[in-house]
Amino acid sequence: MKLKLDENLPEALVGELTTLGHKVDNVRLEGFAGQNDDNIWGAAQENGRFLITQDLDFSDIRKFAPGTHCGLMLVRLRNPGRKALAERIKEAFAVQDAESWARCFVLLTDHKLRVRRPAT
Repeated sequence: MKLKLDENLPEALVGELTTLGHKVDNVRLEGFAGQNDDNIWGAAQENGRFLITQDLDFSDIRKFAPGTHCGLMLVRLRNPGRKALAERIKEAFAVQDAESWARCFVLLTDHKLRVRRPAT
């Protein structure tokens, strides 16, 4: 799966998710750090990448309706330290069928993974 990590996620995830077989790029390493959300979103969509972020600007499921994009994961942890974020995201990708999240809105919390799929 082609992934894009937002700048608010640990860079260590690039290597960890690559090890799991994904093609991962990172907003900071691409030179998009500090750019507005529309630019980051546009780059992800243009390159067919599933965006992973903590940014609540991406939380509006009406704006980011399943089926209208390549996929989006919003990560919301109680204590979102770098280690906790890396572990929780890596765990989700290791034990779930991430490929099935294409074109979906995914909410990842401390204890749940909720997938909103496109209407059929």
